[in-house]
Amino acid sequence: MSAPSTDAFADLSRLDAAARALHVQLTARDRNRFKQLGAMLVRENATMNLTAITDPAEVQTLHFADSLTVVPALDAYVRLIGGDVAMLSTVRVLDVGSGAGFPGLPLAIVRPRIAVTLLEATGKKVAFIRRVADDLGLDNVTALSGRAEEMAHHPTLREQMDIVLARAVARLPVLLEYCLPFVRLNGFVLAMKSGDLTDELRAGAHAAVELGGAIGPITPVPIPGLESHVLIRIDKTGETPAKYPRRPGIPTKRPLGI
Repeated sequence: MSAPSTDAFADLSRLDAAARALHVQLTARDRNRFKQLGAMLVRENATMNLTAITDPAEVQTLHFADSLTVVPALDAYVRLIGGDVAMLSTVRVLDVGSGAGFPGLPLAIVRPRIAVTLLEATGKKVAFIRRVADDLGLDNVTALSGRAEEMAHHPTLREQMDIVLARAVARLPVLLEYCLPFVRLNGFVLAMKSGDLTDELRAGAHAAVELGGAIGPITPVPIPGLESHVLIRIDKTGETPAKYPRRPGIPTKRPLGI
């Protein structure tokens, strides 16, 4: 396959505006990597179903900018534990249900010293993530193929992550059963959500307690085009019982807290 053209992403004004609003500084290298990522996404989507969003302007807002909304929370955590976002860090971030690599790949671009693992069950999407990481030189990225219900029982992953991210994965009770088992004590899940969350939050709060967590702050997203989006923080306050997550399919059939 020939190298994809970055011409369609020559104008990164939407991404630049979002980065400014989030106080995220983009380097020239970052911007070039975003151009490459966008071009690869659009090109490879023509032969495989990676995303329904292919217009370059919408990719900038709905994939790139949306992904970067997690960066302030990550930076705050690094500072809290005495780290420096510009220096080598031992912080581990897991993106559950990463799809075509969002939010994990944009996060890895702007925070190259953070170890970012992307977990996705669809093999062709995992292969795409690995090609992107290789082509962009993202040596802080690991892409894993598997289901969260199974991978969360693996000793190298269970309760080993500082922060777990999830975007458009499932309703909150199900999402927390997928995600909280990966989080170490005093770490957190950051759920990227939108719309009316009243009932979801009520059920999610009950599920969180069962899983060793507690619903924390809910932060609006200050980006044009993402006005209905919020970030829900769920803190890991205790050990997750060994029986969770339950076997594949059960969390969605019998959600906790409902």
